[in-house]
Amino acid sequence: MNRRSFITLLGGSAAAWPLAARAQQSARMREIAVWMGRPNDTEGVRHAKAFRGGLEALGWTVGRNIRVDYHWVTRDIDRTRMAKEIIEQQPDVIVVETRVGIGALSRESGTIPMIFVNVTEAVESGLVASLARPGGNVTGFLSMDPPIASKWSELLKEIAPETVRIGFLFNPDTAPYADPFQRHAEEAARSLGMELTPSRFHNDVEMNDAIAGIASNRGGGLIVLPEPTTNARSEMIISMAARNRVPAVYAYRYHVIDGGLISYGVDIADLFQSAAGYADRILKGEKPADLPVQAAVKFRLAVNLNAAKALGLTVPTSILVRADEVIE
Repeated sequence: MNRRSFITLLGGSAAAWPLAARAQQSARMREIAVWMGRPNDTEGVRHAKAFRGGLEALGWTVGRNIRVDYHWVTRDIDRTRMAKEIIEQQPDVIVVETRVGIGALSRESGTIPMIFVNVTEAVESGLVASLARPGGNVTGFLSMDPPIASKWSELLKEIAPETVRIGFLFNPDTAPYADPFQRHAEEAARSLGMELTPSRFHNDVEMNDAIAGIASNRGGGLIVLPEPTTNARSEMIISMAARNRVPAVYAYRYHVIDGGLISYGVDIADLFQSAAGYADRILKGEKPADLPVQAAVKFRLAVNLNAAKALGLTVPTSILVRADEVIE
């Protein structure tokens, strides 16, 4: 081979290298780790399907160009250990449910892009610098703001008119954001002639005592603040409320599906579907710092007629016509 032929061949090969490298890079299997805020149950699977459906709608196919690893939270899981395991995998993006989850992961990494869902406060808790420009490696979707708690008090009075005392149920260790929600619920309760008191608990015994205490006097009702402890014990809380004949309002649809009386709040599956859109943008080169934190705009009202009947309540037409879902 003469010198000119060699140089021509070398030049042609060199020109092809970047194209081949780019093709190989674009075909590389990308990886998303998902911290699910609940066990691998029917509702959790529905959330996971919503996320996967969102990815597929944007051209990502699991097993072809994307891998999604779900990490399920159970009642007694070591969250610090799970966070370390996820970070050690070095995924391209992490989607994480709940403030406890994003807090645990953020302590382990400040570089891997993270998208949170089902978080109530982002700026106040220091997750982001601002909603418009989060900065850093974290952005996401808020589930609800404190003023929604006013609606919970109003709904409780509407469906159970004899309610005069409300217990506001939460674990302060896992719900540091409870105070503003409690204030809004209390203001609305007072305007409707009801008294609201916090029902704090730290374990199952205290939780049972709190609900039994609410039931000990006529006219008791319950607001269950959505937070990691009450979410993980939702079936137990629903059972205790029914056994003690306490009308209770919840934040999520799955509470009503599982036998709770009434719920008002965002559908978490919608948040996971939205998170798929942000995951797509990050995988295509955008940075979490430039993707604004978005607040929920769609809220769903669900009511369980069987639960109402068991409590001796008649669901008013005003609720039935507004309900997005009625369980019979």
